[in-house]
This record gives sequence, structure tokens and C-alpha cells, in this order.
Amino acid sequence: MTNRNKVSRIAGLLYLGVVLTGIFSLMYVPSKLINHENARLTFQNLKASETLFRSGIASGLLCYIFFLFLPLVLYRLFREINENMAKLMVILALISVPMYFLNVQNELNVLSLLKVPGSFEGYNPAQIQSQALAYISQYDNGMRLVHIFSGLWLFPFGYLVYKSDFLPKVFGILLMLGCFGYLINFFGGILISNYKELGISSYISMPASLGEIGICLWLLIIGAKEKNKKLQNENTIGRF
Repeated sequence: MTNRNKVSRIAGLLYLGVVLTGIFSLMYVPSKLINHENARLTFQNLKASETLFRSGIASGLLCYIFFLFLPLVLYRLFREINENMAKLMVILALISVPMYFLNVQNELNVLSLLKVPGSFEGYNPAQIQSQALAYISQYDNGMRLVHIFSGLWLFPFGYLVYKSDFLPKVFGILLMLGCFGYLINFFGGILISNYKELGISSYISMPASLGEIGICLWLLIIGAKEKNKKLQNENTIGRF
């Protein structure tokens, strides 16, 4: 039980790293710098806050380095519950890691455009600005594909949490619902041209956010609290 608590806290620490670096790189930095409707403004923001943009890239890389190890630690925690589901969880999670590292090349291409104006002789400023925004759009499209597996791994993860006797079942339910939320948002964005304008994506992704942040904090702070059924039975017998 002590070993399980130790493993759960390592998982919680890794998960916290994923959550914090993910929020910074995927939410905070784009909200400050990127305007998909205005290439000129976006380029100006990137030039003025290049350090913030570089920090966002570094934070994203750290996020997926943490995520590389997280499912491996979780496998140790859950393999005794259902080894096949634990293996599926690891496979689905790890697929997203090389996909992300390939996709981040688009952000590095943006850095090339910010470096030295003479490197792109023959291109006018408007063309360079449009190219920078095009790379950012390609990065965003790549992240949509990455998020397919960011969602899929939550189902076996949630199932294992639900089946365990040392973690709250509510987190398992939220994680499994979060899997479907990711998939709905992905296919909604493909099939419906104005899906973002509908304003429902944030509500659909809420179970995943609540489940992931909740299980992260529970693993880190409380750990794996398994009930000692044998002791409970002995105490019950002792009362008679």
C-alpha cells in the first residue's frame, strides 16, 4: 500500500507538470499572441513578445516529455486491475507524443521567420506575415489530430480508475466522458464549418478538464487510499 501511494504521487506530480505546462503553452500563450483573423497583428505580437512565444514552445515540449512518462507510471498503478486495459491506455497515450514533436516543427518554422529579415529576401512583409500565420494554423490543425489520442487514452484510464478500489469512481466517469468530449469536438470541427462559433466546445470538454485536474490533485495530495478489506472483516467478526 505504501508503494502504491508512492507510485500515485509520482503520477500526480507528472500529471501536474502536464497540466501546468499544457495550460501555459496551449491556452495562455496563444491567447496573448495569436489572432487568426489578422496576420499583421499576429506577426507584430510575435516580434514584440518573442520570448513569450519561445517559452510557449519550450513549455509544450516539457508537457509532452512529462506525458511520455505519465502513462508508464500509471501502468504500474493499474496493471493489477486489468493489464490489457492498462496496456491499451499506455499505447493510446504514447501515440500522441511523436505526433506532437513532429507538429512542433511548425512553431520552429515561425521562429525562422522572426529571425533575420534578410533570410527571406524577395518576400515582402505581408507575405512573411501570412506565412507565419499559415505555420501557426498548420500547428493548430496538427494539435487537433494529436487531441484524438489525448481523448482516446482517457477511456481506458477512466475505466481503470472506476474499477479501482483506491480512487474515487466519479473521476473515472468524468475521464470516460472526457474521451467522448474530445472526439465530439474533433468531428464537430470537421463536419460543421461554424462549430467554434456555436460555443458548445468548452462545455463538451468540461468533463475531461474536471476529470484530469481532479485525478491529478487526488493522486498528488491524497494518493491511493485502498480500503483494507481484510482488516474490516476481522473487525466486523470481532464485534460478534
